[in-house]
Amino acid sequence: MILDIFAYGTFFLATALTYAIVCLGLNLQWGQTGLFNVGVAGFVAIGAYTSALLTTPATPGRFGGYGLPIAVGWILAIVVAAAASWCVGKITLRLRADYLAITTFGVAVVIQLVALNAEPLTGGPFGIGFIPRPFASLAEQVALYDVLHLLLVAAVLAAVYLVLERLAGSPWGRVLGAIREDEEAAVSLGKDANGFRLQAFVLGGAIMGLAGAIQAHFIGFIAPENYLPALTFQVWAMLIIGGSGNNRGAILGAILVWGLWSFSGAAIGSLVPADFQARAATLRIVVVGLALVSILLWRPRGLLPE
Repeated sequence: MILDIFAYGTFFLATALTYAIVCLGLNLQWGQTGLFNVGVAGFVAIGAYTSALLTTPATPGRFGGYGLPIAVGWILAIVVAAAASWCVGKITLRLRADYLAITTFGVAVVIQLVALNAEPLTGGPFGIGFIPRPFASLAEQVALYDVLHLLLVAAVLAAVYLVLERLAGSPWGRVLGAIREDEEAAVSLGKDANGFRLQAFVLGGAIMGLAGAIQAHFIGFIAPENYLPALTFQVWAMLIIGGSGNNRGAILGAILVWGLWSFSGAAIGSLVPADFQARAATLRIVVVGLALVSILLWRPRGLLPE
């Protein structure tokens, strides 16, 4: 019993910290630069599929399967997600507010549809399995394996957090804040607003791609259903509840919202009859939505505001 609780606790924390990495990427884009990106799920998917295709064993009828080391897959996931973010940002960042949101949401939907239909590339609706997992040789020692994986995710999160904190306090980060607060004033001081916005968008997308790759190797299987718009909703709720503009708030919000999402799912599974559980699963979104509204009424700037 104790071992089961420990295993679930480490799994829960590792998953929550993976979402925290995604949330840090969104915080750089929105919280620090004011870029309304509603295509989070798409950039996470790019990172996950890139690393999966490069590190899995060869599969007949599907592109990829190069069997590269996991670290190489993560690095290339960052590169590909950053390149995709640059392409999207170069075209869309001239837009503002809701126009940018609509465009990035459309990009995410296109990416999900490509993952669903490009079966020779992504495995289509069947997804990609047999994704190698870190410390796989220790899988039989369940407790040690879970702890090592949690420590690995925590180490990556800490590295991303420290880098973003240094950037936020640097002249580069202060320019991003100036662009968010008053772009015309920043431009009048000789700052290239579009260039800085594109840099923040690319770096945020790269971080999301890294998180997608980590999650893919943590679970060992990915499919298009993992990257529906609900993922974007989750991450935005995490950032708003935790505190937009504050990296610590982004991490706190990710843990709290993932806990709410997980435990509400467990409650539905235990309280709702089996015949109605598929429909009742949508109540999880309602629960998170109610929490989001409550936070906005009680603490409009989040639990740990900027």
